[in-house]
Amino acid sequence: MPGRTRPIDKLAAAAAKCTKEGSVYGKCIMADYNNVHKDKCITEFLKLKECYLTAYKKR
Repeated sequence: MPGRTRPIDKLAAAAAKCTKEGSVYGKCIMADYNNVHKDKCITEFLKLKECYLTAYKKR
């Protein structure tokens, strides 16, 4: 089927548009990676998630 975009391609394109948010989230996790727990860096994660979802829907 020509013209059809695979879901993994859409996800990769969305991830490429969210590098700033991904970097902020990664730095938050790495700041204390020996003490990672549920909901650590939740605000950064939610911003990253929102960016992914927005970019994914646009494609």
